[in-house]
Amino acid sequence: MQKPTSRFVTLALSLCCLQAAFTTTAANLEPGFKSLFNGKDLTGWDGNSKLWSVKDGTITGVTGSDADTKINHNTFLVWKGGEVADFELRLSYRIEKGNSGIQYRSKVTETGKFGPIVGGYQADFEAGKTYSGILYEERGRGILAQRGQKTVIKDADGKTKVEVTGSVGDTKEIQAKIKDEDWNDYVVIAKGNHLQHFINGQQTVDVIDEQPAKAAKSGALALQIHVGPPMVVQFKNIRMKNLSGDSAKKSDLQQLQGKWVPVEIIANGKTLDADAVKAINLTINEGSYKSESGDGSDEGTFKLGESASPRTMDITTGGGNDIPAIYEVSGDTFKACYGVGSSSRPTEFKSTEDSNHILATYKRKKD
Repeated sequence: MQKPTSRFVTLALSLCCLQAAFTTTAANLEPGFKSLFNGKDLTGWDGNSKLWSVKDGTITGVTGSDADTKINHNTFLVWKGGEVADFELRLSYRIEKGNSGIQYRSKVTETGKFGPIVGGYQADFEAGKTYSGILYEERGRGILAQRGQKTVIKDADGKTKVEVTGSVGDTKEIQAKIKDEDWNDYVVIAKGNHLQHFINGQQTVDVIDEQPAKAAKSGALALQIHVGPPMVVQFKNIRMKNLSGDSAKKSDLQQLQGKWVPVEIIANGKTLDADAVKAINLTINEGSYKSESGDGSDEGTFKLGESASPRTMDITTGGGNDIPAIYEVSGDTFKACYGVGSSSRPTEFKSTEDSNHILATYKRKKD
């Protein structure tokens, strides 16, 4: 295999940021909330563009009967603004046929034929009369609260026990307030292990998750389209308030902002000369990067998959090359493993002979 040139190594090393989620300030945005959708396009979201689009100012998911839209697995539109932990989410939705939901504190487990596959807590809703408002754990423990229930989730010898402790309302009365094929308002509040859902002002579930090994504390936010007959689901006025205060976990985007210098680079199993490494400077600004070295400079953009394991990076260089990578960032240290040339995305932080993988470790540059 052809080994990457020093010029290409320099460009690859500079690819280390994610595309920022675009937020706008709505005219009537409530105090403390931020908008997650700009009303124009899917900037800040990631999903299958043949299924997800923006129509009439709404995020719209559509399945059909042709090869591109007849899905054989649930798929999702994932918010790219970082993980959510303690928060209040407000949005409006409408659905024609089928089933959908709002994933939170979730994980992107894989990318399927029709887009991201996500598992975790789900604020469910549907075109039918049974599941809207329930708490369901996608690809996990299943239904954690039926509509109208207060529950406590406990561990019983390693198994999940759902204990019904009370009621927040009659399920039929709650359903009667949900409008068919029209706009409804959904609110999700997650604070610690306490999870609450509301539709059109009526609380639908109240859950305390006391199963430590399975109760997610943070994770991805995503919107679902469900396998089954052709359906349409729409979302608008998506906004969120952080309830974690100043101690809230920073997104990877926030952690990556600023200037970085590599301290070690291993390309195809060989450690690069220290002087060449020291000549590289990397600047991250929002979803863009600029790399400067003795060989010149490069500017480009990229996206991160913060909920994947390992976390993924999809890079587009200034010359239009696409480079897959994985990364991790903590404090003043950032590590990335890039797949250059025709190589696939690395699965571990390792560079071996003829792998066309470049492993780089960066430290934050102090002013």
